[in-house]
Amino acid sequence: MNGGARYRRLIPGENTTMVVIAAAIGFMAGGANILFRTTTDLVEKIVFVHGQELLGIREGSWHHFLLPLIPMAGMVLLVPLSLLFPGEVNGYGFTKFLRNVNLEAGVIRFRSIVLRILSCSLTIGSGGSAGVEGPIAQVGGGVGSLVGQFLKVSGDRMKVYIAAGCAGGVAAIFNAPVAGVFFAAEIVLLGTYKISSFAALVISSAMATVVSRAYYGLTPAFSMPHYVLVNPVVEVPLYMLMGVLVGVVAVLHIKVFYAVRDRFAALRLHPQLKPILGALLVGIIAIGFPQVMGNGYGYIEKVLDGQGLFQIMLLLIVIKIVATAITLGAGGAGGVFAPALFIGAVIGGSFGAVAHHLLPHLTAGPGAYAAVGIGAFLAASTHSPLTAIFLLFEMTGSYLIPIPIMVTSIIGTVVAGWLYPESIDTVDLSREGIDLHEGREVAIMKSIKVGRIMSEDVDFIGEDANVDQLLIVFSQAKESFYFPVIDESGLMTGIISLQDVKSILQDEQLRLSAKVGDVCSRKVITLTPDDNLYTAMALFDLKGIQEIPVVESPEAKWVVGMLRRRDAIDAYNREILRRGISEKTAAIRLQMDGFSE
Repeated sequence: MNGGARYRRLIPGENTTMVVIAAAIGFMAGGANILFRTTTDLVEKIVFVHGQELLGIREGSWHHFLLPLIPMAGMVLLVPLSLLFPGEVNGYGFTKFLRNVNLEAGVIRFRSIVLRILSCSLTIGSGGSAGVEGPIAQVGGGVGSLVGQFLKVSGDRMKVYIAAGCAGGVAAIFNAPVAGVFFAAEIVLLGTYKISSFAALVISSAMATVVSRAYYGLTPAFSMPHYVLVNPVVEVPLYMLMGVLVGVVAVLHIKVFYAVRDRFAALRLHPQLKPILGALLVGIIAIGFPQVMGNGYGYIEKVLDGQGLFQIMLLLIVIKIVATAITLGAGGAGGVFAPALFIGAVIGGSFGAVAHHLLPHLTAGPGAYAAVGIGAFLAASTHSPLTAIFLLFEMTGSYLIPIPIMVTSIIGTVVAGWLYPESIDTVDLSREGIDLHEGREVAIMKSIKVGRIMSEDVDFIGEDANVDQLLIVFSQAKESFYFPVIDESGLMTGIISLQDVKSILQDEQLRLSAKVGDVCSRKVITLTPDDNLYTAMALFDLKGIQEIPVVESPEAKWVVGMLRRRDAIDAYNREILRRGISEKTAAIRLQMDGFSE
């Protein structure tokens, strides 16, 4: 064997390299989790705990009404960050993260990781109703993106590295490696992955869990009650009924979340004051219901232990939904994972309290139903039942709990999807006409607006012009072969091409007397600047035309541009290349979609 062959045998293969890199990403994601949690704990100690001592809130009396000042202080501290880095700090950022990973290049800067840690720590540590689980997934994904940028990998490989980082982050914070894998597979990769990428998620998740356990020990996120399925014949139908309830409340949660956010967006108030106003409102709520502040893990533990009062839990279902919507809708930073666990726990706890009161010898205690509710509500609000099932299984270690959690999660997810097709993470994308589950190429086409790629250099011709004048316009045109026809007010009334006038070119008298308005086509297909490339390509393919006029709106047909089929395909190819897919692959996929030239 020559030296070259021996040397090549020492070079690790692609799969080995992937394993090593995934392990490195998992190790760093585990470290990022420690940093994140330490920062949040530090902020909580300084702002929340010492703040209460300074204001004498624990002494009761009138001091208790000073509680809103604490979350407001956290939002005041957030102002410098949001001023220095506008658009990168405030609000619920996971939807933007999913868009970046699945539709764009997946490039996440180091400063974005730092800002996410600081902004979420200030919000949650000061009492804002939000969680760190979604943000830690973003931080872990950011670590994977930095590794991908350093190694200059392709777009598809970058996506795998980001998902591996997300798996590591979630696994580390819950001490649940399998749940971390399925979180990345279901939510980040949208259920589309190869065996090689799945292996990367497993390796990263395992390594991050090792790092977390080395630092925090084997303690899970919650101390789950010993689970017992007392009477399957009675309890399984009850869990099915609870699944229906969970699905309905999940839809309520999603709709309230975005309704409140839209209301804050429309509020005529300086953007830096909105998070402070939101903190004031949450603080006022917390005067009566302090359980809503922060991630709510302390109260979840009480509910799981069966210590929750039925009336309080029932009220907290709605109050936590509202408090979370206000915190994040007003501009606080954080995630919805922990609030979902909280809401699920109080739904399950209150449902279990009723069931156990009515059938004390045939049902488990409220804590068991609360445990199932945690996973079921998470599944219904995020449309990720596998993540919820494995999370509960790992946290309880019980072989009995998969039966009720499977039943409740699946029914909850189905009911939520039937009532409202979007999860809490995909509503914004849906509003833009983007469905990530349709495939990356279709989603990319739907993300490109016609206004970005249309040509604003448009030649018009009036209805009263004769054919000779039209021929002059044709002769002077550089690219267009279709011309919008406008009336005296400038509104488009039709479109004309050389094909429309061929029949009268031989008759000189008719050529001079015929008006453009007499021969133009009145049935015009139009687009608006807000239409997307997918809609445009479907129209090109359906009608077999090469240009479509772009008007201000369907009602006000002022022509603002022309979209050419060639320009649309070029824009698609440029976007695909920018996001890491080869030009040849882009062309093949476009042909498969029936949109090629």
